Amino acid sequence: MKASVSSTILAGLLLYPVVLLLQLAPLNVNAADADPLMDFCVADLTKDLYLNGYPCKKPAAVTTDDFVFYGLTVPPQTNNSFGASAVFGFVGNFPGLNSLGISIARLDFAKGGLIPPHTHPRGSEIIYVLEGSLYAGFVTADNQLFAKVINKGDVMIFPRGLIHFQLNVGDAPAQAVVSLNSQHAGFQLIANSMFGSNIKDEVLQKTFFLDQKTVDRLKTIFS
Repeated sequence: MKASVSSTILAGLLLYPVVLLLQLAPLNVNAADADPLMDFCVADLTKDLYLNGYPCKKPAAVTTDDFVFYGLTVPPQTNNSFGASAVFGFVGNFPGLNSLGISIARLDFAKGGLIPPHTHPRGSEIIYVLEGSLYAGFVTADNQLFAKVINKGDVMIFPRGLIHFQLNVGDAPAQAVVSLNSQHAGFQLIANSMFGSNIKDEVLQKTFFLDQKTVDRLKTIFS
């Protein structure tokens, strides 16, 4: 009995410093891309390397144009099935973004146009309406909807990884600019992910309560 009590006391004394260190240790959490370790690291898109990001150009090879993106000057086509489109300034076409943890996009909407429900797995988004009126919103992990009509000059945020959307509810075309806190936030359309990724038909049937004919039709649309 005495030996058991002694062992318990000894174990407690050994664990106490560990518990104390865990309580005092700082908890570091990265909510977006990692911080840069230098003034800039312009992506060298010519290197055949597979990294979490891109290798840096040699500083002597960097030019001012590496920090300028011209892609937003040309409006994207909206004559598609959704009546909307986006142009992204991600690191793959804007190499100056590499390691900076930011990116940008332009959204254009025809009348009634929709950017369908989607997520950005690696970044939060902030939208600024340039023209028109958008019904925009996001759904939380417990299925709570936060949505409203935002108009010219309004700003709204969409937290990282949550499903969100924008619908033009005005009487004319609409336009917006968005920024994300990742150099490559990702863009994952919900419908395309479900019906365009070769998920087993039985999974789709049981998830959405669909018959085989409907599953086949939706897979044809979103593949």
